[in-house]
Amino acid sequence: MATREDRSKAPLVAADGTPLKEALRRSQAIERRRAFALVAPLLFFLLIVFIVPIIAMMWRSIYNPEIREYLPQTASALSAWDGEGIPPEPVFQAMAADMIVGVENRTIGRAAARINREIPGARSTMMRTSRQVDEWSAPYREKFLEEDEDWANLEFWTILQRESRLITPTYYLLAMDYEYNAQGEIAPRPEVYQIYRDLFFRTAWMSLLITGICVMLAYPISYMLATQPARISNLLLILVLLPFWTSLLVRTSAWIVLLQQQGVINELLVGLGAIDSDGRLRMIYNRTGTIVAMTHILLPFMVLPLYSVMKTIPPSYLRAAKSLGAHPFRAWWRVYFPLTIPGLAAGCILVFILAIGYYITPALVGGDSGIFISNLIADNMQGSSAQLKLAAALATILLVAVLFIYWLFNRLVGVEKLKFG
Repeated sequence: MATREDRSKAPLVAADGTPLKEALRRSQAIERRRAFALVAPLLFFLLIVFIVPIIAMMWRSIYNPEIREYLPQTASALSAWDGEGIPPEPVFQAMAADMIVGVENRTIGRAAARINREIPGARSTMMRTSRQVDEWSAPYREKFLEEDEDWANLEFWTILQRESRLITPTYYLLAMDYEYNAQGEIAPRPEVYQIYRDLFFRTAWMSLLITGICVMLAYPISYMLATQPARISNLLLILVLLPFWTSLLVRTSAWIVLLQQQGVINELLVGLGAIDSDGRLRMIYNRTGTIVAMTHILLPFMVLPLYSVMKTIPPSYLRAAKSLGAHPFRAWWRVYFPLTIPGLAAGCILVFILAIGYYITPALVGGDSGIFISNLIADNMQGSSAQLKLAAALATILLVAVLFIYWLFNRLVGVEKLKFG
């Protein structure tokens, strides 16, 4: 018979005789597989409609197959060119062969358009030569140079060689207002073409300004909602949520009616004598219109997180601070405000990220000075293949900037402390 000491040393087992640790491990593994099976449809959905499109966009921004696809022999011949002087005869012979095939397949125009974006006038040179090259015979180098002196342009061949690479950072350089010069070096673009960095900075500071205005407006509104009786606060909360029940296009159009020079606000100011009829304020189709309209649209996204946090703060905290001799403002600043930071931080990150990628409202009320980088991305999405790649590069930079802001916010505040509702 086993003694009590022997029984205490024996391993614990389940009802079926399996060691308890092994049975527990199996049970936990089954639960994990079951949990994964429940979330697998959502993960698959996110993979198909979110992750794959983003990866495809990023790949498009660096993948550059046009020259290799439309001028394959030329691209191969240029890979051996040292970049010194006019290319040798094999390069011109390859260009002639590609032009003959391109005319038959009607693809030479696409290759010419791609180079024309880098060198204006290159398309007409290539198209004019391609119509005659099938009548030529070797040697081709002299015939090309006799046909058009632009074929002796070293910059043309340097760019053609550079764009023959399948993977290129060209569009990211353009997105940051840089480009390759004739020597193949990275240099700033001419000042007249430097628009992308300005748009990035404009988008950033206007989004910060809109977020700040939303904080100043939402904080007292949320405080009032949280401190009123339930019957009144519920009614006021419905008024806050009312914009969500109205079309975004309708809300933006309403601001156009209100802010235009012949609109309601200007007419009211003229009627009150605050401004002259000839001195009407221009509040639409500029930055002012964008800031006003977007603040109105994004304000509920700041109110709701703040209200959800303020509602959980007992009013007795402020009364206790005041009873201990604290000034009302000091009591609010030292006791109440720190407790609202999780909701305030959640509202700020939500409003800022929504604002930095907004498109419809700046497009309708922004004019030339109030549009965001998202509007330029949308314009490029409707253009040629090169413009699509530029749009993908701009969108990727914007995505990386938002992720960096989110990471920085997490380091400073901590995402786990946020309360969205």
